[in-house]
Amino acid sequence: MVCDILVTHIKGLVQVRDQPVMMVRGKEMSYLPVLSDAFLMITDGKIQSYGAMQDLASEITAKVTYNAQGRFVFPSFVDSHTHLVFAATREEEFVMKLRGASYEEIAANGGGILNSARVLQRLTEDELFECSLPRAWEVIRTGTGAIEIKSGYGLTTHDELKMLRVAKRIGKETPLRVKTTFLGAHAVPKEKTKDQYISEVINEMIPAVADEQLAEYIDVFCEQGFFSPSETERIVAAGLRVGLRPRIHANQLARSGGVQVGVKLGAISVDHLEQIGDEEVESLKSGSTMPVSLPGAAFFLNLPFTPARTLIDCGLPLAIASDYNPGSAPSGNMPFMVALACLKMRMTPEEAINATTINTAYTLGLENACGSISVGKMANLFITQPMASVASVPYHFGSNLVAEVILNGKFIPK
Repeated sequence: MVCDILVTHIKGLVQVRDQPVMMVRGKEMSYLPVLSDAFLMITDGKIQSYGAMQDLASEITAKVTYNAQGRFVFPSFVDSHTHLVFAATREEEFVMKLRGASYEEIAANGGGILNSARVLQRLTEDELFECSLPRAWEVIRTGTGAIEIKSGYGLTTHDELKMLRVAKRIGKETPLRVKTTFLGAHAVPKEKTKDQYISEVINEMIPAVADEQLAEYIDVFCEQGFFSPSETERIVAAGLRVGLRPRIHANQLARSGGVQVGVKLGAISVDHLEQIGDEEVESLKSGSTMPVSLPGAAFFLNLPFTPARTLIDCGLPLAIASDYNPGSAPSGNMPFMVALACLKMRMTPEEAINATTINTAYTLGLENACGSISVGKMANLFITQPMASVASVPYHFGSNLVAEVILNGKFIPK
């Protein structure tokens, strides 16, 4: 038998699922299958076979053989919530926060999302692609293999489409698997009333996004001071009419009703959840919407962290993504998100890794392609530096333990 890549003597092959699962929830999240002293075969960009080293047939040959002695092999992280396409960072606002300004105060004075929109609107599509591309390679090298990218910093029809075209281009010109989300309802431009802008989102932006097939999902920032639950329903209904599935920014700054409206609308996910109570938990238990925590944003803004133990202990699933964006989470480093989940949300390493692989893959409709080591899935994985155990990932939170990246069945140059 011949394969393209043979990885041998793997100390631990992580997230091995002979029978792939859609998602894991509750107590299931604590189970992370790891095969010790293993091999892995890759052919035509997919996982061909794996098993214990003692069962590796002597007649197998490979174009490339990698000895992973002392190293672990993980499925690539799936980052299901990012704003990776943006024009400029916002260090000046970071300093304002250090001096006591709140997120809402910065936004009310023309900062935040509106600041990012002003800068982005001045760039051509090619310029926006060139400044966003390095961020895509950055997350690849820290173990991410599939990613969602939102619009939302355009706030005009022209610029929202520009952002989505750039996101699609990243998916074509890098080995990342990219899913795109239209987030026109991210903020209201100062020159328009909210009603005027919602009308533009519904009557101009959504039809234009659908015409060019630029997005799979629609999102709304359902938050105090931004868009209300009823406004969110109107916008999502327009997206559903053209086939855009909803995923909702919910309950970051306040108990906004975003969770309840997301469940009501059948959203695939509600994301943030820094501010939730019993009512929101009961709502999530009544539907199939995935709760998604974004611990990088809570860390950067000094907000409460999603109550992971409450959600998991009552039988719910939980996914974790980065929220990579210039204002509230300027990092797409998923190993760091795993560390934050463990250190700040009291999750075990096993729960955190399930939350950043299988469960995030589910929220992007990639459960049959990504998120686990299973025969026939995409060969998207990373090989670690020599390390002691799975717990080394959150334990060494300041180190990059990713030694090699394989995406679409090919080693990615360093």
